[in-house]
Amino acid sequence: MLQETHRRLHGLECSAAIVVCNADHRFMVAEQLRDETDEAPTIILEPAGRNTAPAIALAALKAQEQHPQALLLVLPADHHVRDPGTFRATVARALEPARDGKLMTFGVVPTRPETGYGYVRCGDKVSEGLYHLAEFVEKPDTATAERYLAEGAYFWNSGLFLFRADRYLAELGSHQPAMLAACERAMVDAESDLDFIRPNAEAFLASPADSVDYAVMEHTDEGGVATLDCGWSDVGAWSALWELGEADSDGNVAEGDVMLQSARNNYIRSESRLVTAIGVEDLVLVETADAVMVGARDRVQDIKQVVEALIAADRPEASVHQKVFRPWGSYESLVEGEQFQVKRLTVTPGQTLSLQLHHRRAEHWVVVSGQAEVTRGEEVLTLGPDESTYIPIGMKHRLANRGVDPLEVIEVQSGSYLGEDDIVRFDDVYGREESPK
Repeated sequence: MLQETHRRLHGLECSAAIVVCNADHRFMVAEQLRDETDEAPTIILEPAGRNTAPAIALAALKAQEQHPQALLLVLPADHHVRDPGTFRATVARALEPARDGKLMTFGVVPTRPETGYGYVRCGDKVSEGLYHLAEFVEKPDTATAERYLAEGAYFWNSGLFLFRADRYLAELGSHQPAMLAACERAMVDAESDLDFIRPNAEAFLASPADSVDYAVMEHTDEGGVATLDCGWSDVGAWSALWELGEADSDGNVAEGDVMLQSARNNYIRSESRLVTAIGVEDLVLVETADAVMVGARDRVQDIKQVVEALIAADRPEASVHQKVFRPWGSYESLVEGEQFQVKRLTVTPGQTLSLQLHHRRAEHWVVVSGQAEVTRGEEVLTLGPDESTYIPIGMKHRLANRGVDPLEVIEVQSGSYLGEDDIVRFDDVYGREESPK
């Protein structure tokens, strides 16, 4: 969905993207954007989530370094748009008022009396599809949503915005001065980490947490609305993918290796193995290498409660994935047992792992595809498919991909301790220290 969001910009005159994300997602974000564009994005790593208003402030402060009156098109990465062309045309229509200092939001033309979205109420009409912003309203009950639909002045709150960076920061400073001050301090004391920007954690954590709606848009006198009719959906829950997907004759949306019998109106997704379902209705069933989730389709928004329970139980599934991204590529845990572990390493062309050793484990590398350059003690080997090498405990070693295709390696670890913190780095092109980050 991040890649789809970036693709949505094609045809608009934009500079390289500014992405604000959690530090744990940095390598995945960088890799996905590298697949999309040759332009290097700016990736800002939030020390912790503080909702959308501070996140946008970080991006606005960075954008101002490039141009004093830079325009920001704010796009959450979890939206779906059926008609990107209409989306781009609507953005183009909103450019002029945004350049003139208006803080524009996009109001989605409602297709039903939806109670799961907030709404914006439009004021006076400015021109075709453009209005003054009258107010934001909370998620309504069914009767109120039906009234909104009948009146025609209410539109779904999309969470999309277009405004000049300086105007947003000025309004933020007027209505939330402590938030602006914290973000400014965080960016002044920010550090560069590879291709990432790390705002100062202490300063940023001092910022109040609030959404852009509450912090700015509900208070500004310079808000505007561009009406948007492009098949928009906020994919905030798994059930939304059922609504967006192509259903079979029984109303089931299935992705991956799925077999159904006497099943109706389900969303079932398989990512790593066969999933079968018999005689079930209105369920969401999601299978991944990490875990399996089953829930009633009208209750899957309660997944946050499950995550909270996992955290409270100190379960690793709340924070650790089977597939972990690194600056050189990724690794995926395949099998883990007592004193052994099997991983699949994928090394991006031109990338190199650190020169390192392990005190408590040995490793056996088998090349599956691509060409591997292996440093093993004092020798350097070139290995192709079906060739292997052994790295004893305590031996310095390094793996590199000097080819043009991805390098796939099966790594078998054995030893008394297999944790990722058993790494001593001697040389690292990414500037990492002994403890992996």
